[in-house]
Amino acid sequence: MEGRPRIGVIINEGKQLAGSGLEELRAALADVGHADPPWYEVPKSKKAPKKVTKLIEDDGVDRLLVWGGDGTVRRCADHLLHEGYDDVTIGVLPAGTGNLLAVNLGIPIDLRGAVDVAVHGEPRRLDAGVVNDEQHFLVMAGTGFDALLIRDADDSGMKDKYGRLGYVWAGVKNRNVSPAQMEISVDGDPWFTGDASSVIAANVGTLIGGIPAFGSASPTDGRLDVGIVTARSASEWARLFGSVFTNRVEASPFAKVTTAEKIVVDLDRTLPWEADGGDRDRTDHFEIRVLPAAVSICQPRRAAEEDPA
Repeated sequence: MEGRPRIGVIINEGKQLAGSGLEELRAALADVGHADPPWYEVPKSKKAPKKVTKLIEDDGVDRLLVWGGDGTVRRCADHLLHEGYDDVTIGVLPAGTGNLLAVNLGIPIDLRGAVDVAVHGEPRRLDAGVVNDEQHFLVMAGTGFDALLIRDADDSGMKDKYGRLGYVWAGVKNRNVSPAQMEISVDGDPWFTGDASSVIAANVGTLIGGIPAFGSASPTDGRLDVGIVTARSASEWARLFGSVFTNRVEASPFAKVTTAEKIVVDLDRTLPWEADGGDRDRTDHFEIRVLPAAVSICQPRRAAEEDPA
């Protein structure tokens, strides 16, 4: 993108970025030459798309700064992709709970650093995933244990009240959920049949809770990293996490991993699923595919020549 970006801001109300609020954001934007940009505040991320359209169509915005978590960024990116706004770049202001996209891309979790990257960073196109040709994601999508964990953390209000500890509470609540019978194909070939607690398709390596699930994942390689978990008991989950945190997940008897351009998952019953931290309606069939170089995200210039993972 050439020249000075035309900045617009979407705010998910009630969020803070490392203790900083909206007054500090306005001051930081003014300090980098963007005082009083067009600005909309929304009470929920699902309200963001209409405001994104107004910023682009009415205000000529080509740099969309998104204040919120991964779910808010996902909503905005999903709208850009559905509407064909290919010339708009997202600047992430990570004011959420997990902020996994920011963590994986090296975007600072502090106000001044994040604003600097959002305004002066290097726009770079990243892959996106899409589930059932409908919902796009930038971090991960999946069903089973992770989706149940996210659903219960959200529905109970524990995530809003306690942040990441809300996920711990939801994880304990769902520790004894029965696995589902799954049939999974990868790029048209059978890959897994059996009972599994969770299946995940990821665009980046570090996932919910800061877990380094896919050490070689890249959001620019045109593939998704895929993993299934067969752990059931507490001891099996503990052994699996030990393998994950020592970068030996491929050797675990309770996981299977691969990469794919497309995966198809059929379940023996309907389950909720999640995309970038937001739970979705139950279904028993998923088709997940990658969209190479789908969306432009501002990243630190020092990392522009690296391959973020």
